[in-house]
Amino acid sequence: MVRSATSLTGNGVRDWLWQRVSAVILAVYTVFIVGFIWITPQLDYVAWFQFFQGVGVKLFTLLAVLSLLVHAWVGMWTILTDYVKPAGLRLTLEILVIIALVLYFIAAIAIVWSV
Repeated sequence: MVRSATSLTGNGVRDWLWQRVSAVILAVYTVFIVGFIWITPQLDYVAWFQFFQGVGVKLFTLLAVLSLLVHAWVGMWTILTDYVKPAGLRLTLEILVIIALVLYFIAAIAIVWSV
């Protein structure tokens, strides 16, 4: 069992499970967006704008973004843990990834709720 202060849950099995749950959420969101594209006869700016005005769509989009970030963090943590052996370098890279993911989430919130 993997235990690390920088893993998502401190437990490798739970991290694996979170990554699988996030993948399912991303798959459902993808089907949702593709379904919208498929059933919309005139796909233009107005259609997209009206679609994303719904609070449900905004919340689902943020859930998908959060799922993407969780998925990315577990993957990056696994790669860094497996392939970057110097602890100081690994911690530095992990911190940079965390900062980037937090900034991505802040940007996503600003983009989704700005309209």
